[in-house]
Amino acid sequence: MCGIVGYIGEREAFPVIIKGLQRLEYRGYDSAGVALYNDGKINLCKTKGKVADLKAKAEQEVVLGGKIGIGHTRWATHGEPNDVNAHPHYSNSGDLVIIHNGIIENYASIKEALIARGYHFESDTDTEVLVNLIEDIKKNEKVKLGKAVQIALNQVVGAYAIAVFDRTKPDEIVVAKLGSPLAIGVGDNEYFIASDASPFIEYTNNAIYLEDEQMAVIKKGRDVKVRQVKGDKVVNPYVQELKLNIEQIEKGGYDHFMLKEIYEQPEAIKDTYRGRLRINDGIIKMAGIEDNLQKFLNANRIIIVACGTSWHAGLVAEYIIEELVRIPVEVEYASEFRYRNPVINKNDVVIAISQSGETADTLAAIKLSKEKGAFVFGVCNVVGSSIARETHAGAYTHAGPEIGVASTKAFTTQITVLTLMALKLAQEKGQISRSDFYNYLSELEAIPEKVEQTLKSDANVAAIADIYKDAENCLYLGRGYNFPVALEGALKLKEISYIHAEGYPAAEMKHGPIALIDEQMPVVVIATRKGHYDKVVSNVQEIKSRKGKIIGVVTEGDKEVRGLADHVIEIPETSEILTPLVTTIPLQLLSYHIAVMRDCNVDQPRNLAKSVTVE
Repeated sequence: MCGIVGYIGEREAFPVIIKGLQRLEYRGYDSAGVALYNDGKINLCKTKGKVADLKAKAEQEVVLGGKIGIGHTRWATHGEPNDVNAHPHYSNSGDLVIIHNGIIENYASIKEALIARGYHFESDTDTEVLVNLIEDIKKNEKVKLGKAVQIALNQVVGAYAIAVFDRTKPDEIVVAKLGSPLAIGVGDNEYFIASDASPFIEYTNNAIYLEDEQMAVIKKGRDVKVRQVKGDKVVNPYVQELKLNIEQIEKGGYDHFMLKEIYEQPEAIKDTYRGRLRINDGIIKMAGIEDNLQKFLNANRIIIVACGTSWHAGLVAEYIIEELVRIPVEVEYASEFRYRNPVINKNDVVIAISQSGETADTLAAIKLSKEKGAFVFGVCNVVGSSIARETHAGAYTHAGPEIGVASTKAFTTQITVLTLMALKLAQEKGQISRSDFYNYLSELEAIPEKVEQTLKSDANVAAIADIYKDAENCLYLGRGYNFPVALEGALKLKEISYIHAEGYPAAEMKHGPIALIDEQMPVVVIATRKGHYDKVVSNVQEIKSRKGKIIGVVTEGDKEVRGLADHVIEIPETSEILTPLVTTIPLQLLSYHIAVMRDCNVDQPRNLAKSVTVE
């Protein structure tokens, strides 16, 4: 949530900041703003709406020169989305200006104390309280900006990623983070500040990722000075070389990032198993598993914690791990797990899944699990992210940047990693025969080609979408490995088209949802010729008898469901445990086309953020 961009160097700051904010639009936001330093003044512009609105307004109203600046996209937490509550925020004197991602939980008591000392507030935000607290400390304790920021952050409770600029000290920007991501791009006599690397990757591939409770003073022409917020310990920053390139974060000729990312899945899955799935040797190579093998083999149970789409991937993993490895698995919403008193012991393994590696609830669940002595294994996509650093070990998905808010390739690459883990553990535990193991490796290696084949159904899916684009409700049904896919398909439709949709196990239809079925209700049924196929056919017959409109996702050559359904989308034959990697593809396409036909903002759905970095 929210996006932070800053620049200090020899370039004109405004174009860098605006382009950077555009690159962060995928994170979700409702307002935007920029502050530029020029000739002794801070020129500020902010507005409700999009970055394009900010750019147009700034070009009309603000002096755009200057080689130092900060910019922000805000997702409202304290105060409604409007021009006043948008960031950046001034201090009362007008000397300090701040941008902030996160929530200051004790802002109300701090605000009350500041009002008693004569401060006034224009906005409803916790951020304006923070910048005035910093100013109050700087003025009364007669300290430099960096020290004032440090003292202030030791007085606040909550999460933050901040960048603060002082008009009277126009050669530096002070940044800090706790719970929200912040990266510093290191260029040639210039520095960039951003929530992730995408705003500055075209200028430099060197970055410093701040750890929690670290702050940095960034000055042009000098090395970045990093220290701990608590204890004042100086830290030697690690400059990481980024593998990201600018082409990866552009649309590449597609109308939307989501569509591009749907079509990237064959390569993303290959990238995820490349080097790990060694079919010629008949092995799976995963250092994170091998280095901690006994932790897994001796586990009483595995607990998977995640949110949203990652939670659905965890449900698929539950089926696969219990089937192949025979270790009990529980799948928990991280947001619930952290707020109850879960029973965790030192013989439990916790697998935390997150595309961004910055999901606040999942991070909190990791910390809770570590406190209780569990071994924590992370599955995420972003190298150097908080989850990658907080877990004991882990595996990256190698999906590449996912810009569309609605996850697509994150889901399939997470399932790929989790399947590799299950197969590796099943082999090490002696739960799988050599021939079955090799067959699974062959099937998994073939998945990218089968996804590619499924993508050829795009025109058929678009035609179906055109028929149901005006539906008000939709039901998704699946059994076994494809029940989580039904949940994920319903989530995608809700997220980007704003049509109410629910996913259910097919057998549960008779326990309530069947009451909703009539001739106006489209029902998407995942009916592959695997597992409980005959039972699913019976469910389809029940829907048909109540005049429901049936969209069947079927194995190629299927006749029974084809004879009952109003529409069918075929997928290639594959192993049952791997079907979710293929059945999810037509559901992604269906949601995409319906959303486009309804004129929805596919890449930036209303009210949603890519990374939920605050509670």
